[in-house]
Amino acid sequence: MSHPKKEQTLIIIKPDGIQRTLIGEIIKRYERTGLKLIALKMLIAKTETIRKHYTIDPEWIIKVGEKSILSYEKKGLKAPYSDPEKVGNKVLKNLQGYMTSGPIILMVWEGNQAVGIVRKITGGTEPLVSDVGTIRGDFTVDSYQIADTDDRPIRNLIHASGTVDEAQKEIALWFLKEELLNYRLIQEQILYDVNMDGVKE
Repeated sequence: MSHPKKEQTLIIIKPDGIQRTLIGEIIKRYERTGLKLIALKMLIAKTETIRKHYTIDPEWIIKVGEKSILSYEKKGLKAPYSDPEKVGNKVLKNLQGYMTSGPIILMVWEGNQAVGIVRKITGGTEPLVSDVGTIRGDFTVDSYQIADTDDRPIRNLIHASGTVDEAQKEIALWFLKEELLNYRLIQEQILYDVNMDGVKE
């Protein structure tokens, strides 16, 4: 089993994050926790790769469809379809259009509890209810209500892996193994070494 400090997670800065010129601010938020950036690339994604990304969990389409139907019902609205699979496929189609509309930045971050730390800093999926101090809470005002009204995906700046297993699969989709760099940061001695030897001169 690998050391906990080697846990990895995938971050995607979505097209709206790039258009809002928040790249540096987003990277800074993750970097100052002590996580280590081990891979980075910028590209315009292909529609099929976005489909593979969102359907890494084979149940994703059904789950997102059920969640969307409930969301419509809570607002007193009627979902476009009653079948969760149809709704899920509609959500996926909208996401494919959104995620291929411009450049995205893909990053792999490494460190203890990387998945959980990144999710905490990123904030909840809906910016409207994300905590102050999170990236989504601080830098965007989008909500499910306006996204549903305009029949588009929510513009929440970032994708962050939900679990360690999901992260591993997503990283393998977007990066070759040799693109993940293995190097040491000086600060890792303070974060992870058992004894802080060599601090005093």
